[in-house]
Amino acid sequence: MKIYVGNIAFSSTDDDLRKAFEPFGAVTLAEVVVDRRTARSKGFGFVEMPNNEEAQAAITALNETELGGRRIVVSESRPREERPPRPPRRENRG
Repeated sequence: MKIYVGNIAFSSTDDDLRKAFEPFGAVTLAEVVVDRRTARSKGFGFVEMPNNEEAQAAITALNETELGGRRIVVSESRPREERPPRPPRRENRG
């Protein structure tokens, strides 16, 4: 099961997420989403756990708890919504 983890501290790492979820079972992926241009955290991430019962237990136990000084939001990840294409960027010809 893929799990969404929101409102994480900007200083949190992939390893911090993994350590928070591992007490509940095997973790196959733990990643903090970063901005491609700045390489800074976007304040959320994803964790994947192969066992759905363990994943559900982690969601229940960790939602609204503190991680890295912030109260995190933990839920089952939903599919990404389709967004309309962005218009092309205009060059600054100043």
